[in-house]
Amino acid sequence: MELQISKWGNSLALRIPADYARLVGLKAGDHVQASLTADGGLALHPAKWDRQAFTREVDAVREATPMGASVMEELRRGGRY
Repeated sequence: MELQISKWGNSLALRIPADYARLVGLKAGDHVQASLTADGGLALHPAKWDRQAFTREVDAVREATPMGASVMEELRRGGRY
């Protein structure tokens, strides 16, 4: 997703889309940790990020997602990619 940097006083600001904020549990007034990545990128993480809670949420979504047909079965039947 491409986002636009805006001017906010003497600083720069970045709007976080509501869907993203909801997914990571951010709300107005929350703090985030910012760090530079090795390739020159900017990474933002909620300061209160709880890895165990995130893992539980991912597991719940995974369990609720129906399992589709195996791609390997299609290949074995002669499908080509």
